[in-house]
Amino acid sequence: MKRKDIIEFEVGSMEFGGESSTLIGKRKVKMKGGITGQKVKAVVKKARSEKAEVKLLEVVENSPIETLPVCNHFGACGGCSILSVPYEKQLEIKGEQVLKLFEEQGIDGFEFLGIEGSPVERLYRNKMEYTFGDEVKGGPLTLGMHKKGRHLDIITVDDCRLVDEDFIKVLTSTVEYFGEKNLPYYRINSHQGYLRNLVVRKGVNTKELMVNIVTTTQENFDMTEYKDMILNLGTKAEVVSILHTINDGLADAVNCDELRVLHGRDYIEEVVLGLRFKISPFSFFQTNTKGAEKLYSIAREFVGDHEGKVLFDLYSGTGTIGQVMASAAKQVYGIEIIEEAVVAANENTKLNGLDNCEFIAGDVAKVVKNLSEKPDLIIVDPPRPGVHKDAIRDISGFGANEIVYISCNPKTLVLDIKGFEAYGYKVEKVKCMDMFPNTPHCETVVKLKK
Repeated sequence: MKRKDIIEFEVGSMEFGGESSTLIGKRKVKMKGGITGQKVKAVVKKARSEKAEVKLLEVVENSPIETLPVCNHFGACGGCSILSVPYEKQLEIKGEQVLKLFEEQGIDGFEFLGIEGSPVERLYRNKMEYTFGDEVKGGPLTLGMHKKGRHLDIITVDDCRLVDEDFIKVLTSTVEYFGEKNLPYYRINSHQGYLRNLVVRKGVNTKELMVNIVTTTQENFDMTEYKDMILNLGTKAEVVSILHTINDGLADAVNCDELRVLHGRDYIEEVVLGLRFKISPFSFFQTNTKGAEKLYSIAREFVGDHEGKVLFDLYSGTGTIGQVMASAAKQVYGIEIIEEAVVAANENTKLNGLDNCEFIAGDVAKVVKNLSEKPDLIIVDPPRPGVHKDAIRDISGFGANEIVYISCNPKTLVLDIKGFEAYGYKVEKVKCMDMFPNTPHCETVVKLKK
């Protein structure tokens, strides 16, 4: 086996995050994608005597565990890579993958409470960020997701099974409308063009819809007709917010230089576990609302009796977890680096009549050591890269008896746990929550005791 060789093999074990590992002879072959039992064709990217890295080219034969119907984009769009696998089997696979990560780090002696399934397996996403482009060079305008393994090609994902019909209506009508106007889409290489993104957000429990069209300033286009078209789509949810975001930044991301309100307000509201939250166009909110209610219920169960206690909610986002805990707590302090999220969190506390929550803007690693009050319990919900080692030191330095760690990436979670163990903490119990059905990801909740 050498670089650029085309090889065929049967996929072995699936690893957390969407990779697979197969033993071919004595060589361990790693590949992005792949479902156990699939027969695939792949090209060798790197090869050594004991291991190799390959890129999937084609699924030659489906796996015996792939028994469910899929969308028209399956395999081309990199989104829901295990849509073809029955949901109970997905849960079994994810639970085993997370446990394996703990075993590999030598973390044991805890109670594993299994994996909780999402209340909704399909049509669960409350936010989608679509990109304008084309599927082939010079082809018609498309709007949707990047083609798997391709940086520039965009597929119009009008048969997506993760979103409901309101998202599909907005998506298809938008791409048709702007396709007729012959406006250029933004090209990331040349930094030329007008149409960049479409972001749709929905309050699942409140039935409120936000449509946010993102463009550069390279065309002077009147959005009035587009706004009226969206308002007359007949969506099930009420369109309470139509926005036009101006983004002339060079990065391939939805950033805001200027926000124009075309209709309604610049936020939607959502209700989670009886609490009301304002969601702005750029604030973080869990993408699976019904799953979030389950996740926060698990976290509350892990926290246990916190009557009269001081809680730190670190990496607090818009303050959802802290506010869910606030009813019984003496005081909740939240820290979050994104200032807009902190403003939203403090507004949400007023919306919910909570006077024992305070959210502070700043880097957890820097701000946490400046807090004068000592916590009885700490909740940590970091982004995918996990907790910085300096923050682990400072968080442990408070001497809280318990830490509840909520993780969207168990690969960094287990490394962080090793850090906390070095400061005298031990894992008491672990439970997974599948927030992302049909994808290779899930959340993990861990209770650490000093």
